Amino acid sequence: MYFRKTLTYSLIAGLLLISCGEAPRETGLRTYALEQVGSTMIVQVYADGFDDLTLPEMVTAYYLYRAAVAGRDITYDQHHKNALEIRKILDGIASHPAGIDPEVYNKILDYTKLFWVNNGMYNNRTREKFVPEVKFETFVEAAKTAQESGADIGLKPGESIDEKLQALRAAIFDPGFEPLLANKSPKPGEDVLETSANNLYEGVTADEARAFQDIAKNPLNSKLIKQGGQLIELVYRAGGGGIPPGMYANELLNIIREFENAMPFTTEAQKKTMSELVTYFHTGDLNDFRNYNIAWLQDDPVGDFINGFIEVYLDVLGQKGEYEGGVFFVDKENTQPMKDLAENAQYFEERMPWDDMYKQSKPEVPVANSINLVVGTGGLGPMSPIGINLPNEQALRETYGSKSVLLTNITTAVSEAVGPKGVNEFALPEERKAAIQYGEAYRRAEVAMHEVIGHGSGKVNPDLQGDPAALLGDYYSAMEETRAELVALYHMFDPKLIEMGMLPNMDAAEAAYRAYARGDLLQLRRITTGDVLTDDHMKASHLIVQYLMRKTRVIEKVNVDGKSYYKVTDIDGMRQGIAELLSQVMRIKGEGDYDAIKVLIDTYGTKIDTELRDEIIARCESINYPSYYAFCFPELEAVRNTSGDIIDVKVTIPESFTAQQLKFAEMFGRN
Repeated sequence: MYFRKTLTYSLIAGLLLISCGEAPRETGLRTYALEQVGSTMIVQVYADGFDDLTLPEMVTAYYLYRAAVAGRDITYDQHHKNALEIRKILDGIASHPAGIDPEVYNKILDYTKLFWVNNGMYNNRTREKFVPEVKFETFVEAAKTAQESGADIGLKPGESIDEKLQALRAAIFDPGFEPLLANKSPKPGEDVLETSANNLYEGVTADEARAFQDIAKNPLNSKLIKQGGQLIELVYRAGGGGIPPGMYANELLNIIREFENAMPFTTEAQKKTMSELVTYFHTGDLNDFRNYNIAWLQDDPVGDFINGFIEVYLDVLGQKGEYEGGVFFVDKENTQPMKDLAENAQYFEERMPWDDMYKQSKPEVPVANSINLVVGTGGLGPMSPIGINLPNEQALRETYGSKSVLLTNITTAVSEAVGPKGVNEFALPEERKAAIQYGEAYRRAEVAMHEVIGHGSGKVNPDLQGDPAALLGDYYSAMEETRAELVALYHMFDPKLIEMGMLPNMDAAEAAYRAYARGDLLQLRRITTGDVLTDDHMKASHLIVQYLMRKTRVIEKVNVDGKSYYKVTDIDGMRQGIAELLSQVMRIKGEGDYDAIKVLIDTYGTKIDTELRDEIIARCESINYPSYYAFCFPELEAVRNTSGDIIDVKVTIPESFTAQQLKFAEMFGRN
């Protein structure tokens, strides 16, 4: 049983072809660009419209906000067995700077911020390890100074700082020790589990894990270990009612408590959804998770949430769900186009370029909204997607539909933070005017199409035995992202988008095609070492552009004034090539054709041109162009009367990203 949320990250790379100058950058009375740490920009998010919610909706959001923070530690632990220990030390140093050399403190704080951004010491996109820019001995001295100032760095009884840090030295400081979070592009002979540093498996080889899949009861919400020569699933559950507690029981109990606090204030439909999720957190039974998904899909409240073990990108085998938590509310001003798109799902399904046997005859109308994200943790933050669509179990989609959201306050924050200068660096001169004029429109249209129509479309061969996610295994995630992006691109020129007000004209659609091509060029800045892509979203966009360059030859690399650009030479040919590739990918999904997707992705989606990569990195550095965006979220503060009842919920902006992360660490007090 597979449940997977698809996150539109690659579109933000390809479509936000804009660059930062200096930080912070202020727009009006607001500051959006808070700071830049290396190639990561920290951006402030705002929750416009929250004050328009009713008091019960505000109170519900307040408790769901706390529920998201309550599960934050789970993701750190899933990323690496030592991540929480290391974060405790870093939090202690960050909160106690007195006596530490300012230059040393700032370097450690920069490392700490990246640690918070990525939920550990590995880049979320490249999966590569990063290390502090101070020597080990200097770090030890800073930790001792912080402890002397009152910092709790998590020492166990009888343990010294020297002993603790020496035990963690390789994990923190050695880039060659457990270098990859998830080894999705292994070298010949490498075992993808043994060479992945995440904490989803222990003592298990990839072949053993694959063989175990047929009998696994909890493939999504468990850690698989070998004990006494036997493979055992350690299930993530709180327990209760005769069911023993499992992994993360304390964290899940905290989450459950916040959901139970929220239930008296919400609607009956959402109360049912929350109750189903609470039951699942207690039992760990994936049938209960299915019941939750069904209830969640059948409800469309003003304020909504995501919480649980959902995303499988962290696992090279595509089995284990990474924890994520978030709460959001409908952006009433911008949500109508999303709803119109959902209402026209069958219109687009009928016009898909793939074989009729893979078309849904009467697709369920998906729930679709533009929303404002109030907070995201784990897989939803501090790095955030700009679009979300879930669940991804094929049977659920075909029976109950899907739910898609476009995160408008995230896209707005990034746009406001970085401005338009990147267009001048990476778009050809003749393309720049249209890129700036239509950028906001085609960004939103493409993300909306990707999520609402892309992931919600198509059906598998009715004779197919098994779910495509299981049959395509480690290639499924990249395949599905490729498919959804191709759907969005294919329909960009459909006049229905203009009729619905999602695009102003066909010039905007053409600008979107040109932006997508140069997006593949721009994403090379993130691959600082090596010549392969490991991220599924990046593989998807690279596959599409490289296929169009090498197979249909409608995109070419050109040189202007010593700089490389990607130029679309035939817009009509590009759409034809997209249709051809989309038909292939849908057939692959519909038939569960592992060999075909392996050839397609290995041929077009993995290898990069390192000489071109080096050029792009140098150009990005020359204009201080960020490679990644992470978010500082607004905070919710309950206002209570003398009886302890909540009479209002205030939205506040934290003093800084550092202050917010330290506050999150204290809210549920992990020892």
